[in-house]
Amino acid sequence: MTNRNPTLLPFVAALAGVGFLSLMDAFMKEAALLIGAYTATVLRAMIGTALIAPVWLSRGPSMPTGAVMKLHLTRGVVSAFMALTFFFALTRLPLAEAIALSFIAPLIALYLARVLLGEVISRNAIGASLLGFAGTLVIVGGRIGQGKFDEGAALGVAALFVSALLYAYNFIVIRRQAQVAGPLEITTFHSGIGAAVLLTLAPLLWEPPSSAALLPLGAAALLTLAGSLSIAWAYARAEANVLVPTEYSGFVWAAGFGWLFFREDVSLPTLAGTVLIVTGCWLATRPARPAPAAAAT
Repeated sequence: MTNRNPTLLPFVAALAGVGFLSLMDAFMKEAALLIGAYTATVLRAMIGTALIAPVWLSRGPSMPTGAVMKLHLTRGVVSAFMALTFFFALTRLPLAEAIALSFIAPLIALYLARVLLGEVISRNAIGASLLGFAGTLVIVGGRIGQGKFDEGAALGVAALFVSALLYAYNFIVIRRQAQVAGPLEITTFHSGIGAAVLLTLAPLLWEPPSSAALLPLGAAALLTLAGSLSIAWAYARAEANVLVPTEYSGFVWAAGFGWLFFREDVSLPTLAGTVLIVTGCWLATRPARPAPAAAAT
């Protein structure tokens, strides 16, 4: 039996990957508040590399070619600073608000995929992204509009937008990587190169880690690997413009984890935004209607 919707499984994998990474964000915020965003980001990358590299090497892989290594290096550098700025933002902003603000990245990535990859942007994908973005505006308006933003929050917002720009380009590199390398290889080089790049800043930013940060860091590293593998698998099997809307589910995951672990209330704007986001995800997975057959002459 043929699969009538070949994008469904990649979509589900990408959705699960976003869930893993959203939970990772919660653990990373805890670690970053304990030992600083820089030290937490470096240690997460190092632990992740130590976990995934032996698995990749045990399969007897061949080393990537020069062109593939260039992609690994590019993503490693971009994602290193993307992660650093994002985790710094988490120390200045509430988790759910930070994730909601970061949703500008998928919207940028959708159109970068058209410019850099030549992918066709379907009407469903455009509608899904617009609905998802509208949902984030509703959520941000409901949450941030009630809060007070001091200098620290302003720095957090600025860092978050830098991270979002880097994340948008990171989407494009992921798609290129997934076409030429397997998930284990991608995840190994992603973590390893990111750690090496960030270590160059150690003389300026390193803070001695405390034992209390080890548990959340270990959990964050495992969740990072699970999320990266899921997303790499998904992007190898579906176009970026189909999978990008799954990123909007990150706020839904964050709201759920906030209620589960911290009993945070879910406001009416959050519920309204969630409806828009879920609707956008549903639109993204709908199979395209076949073109009508030409009338007989």
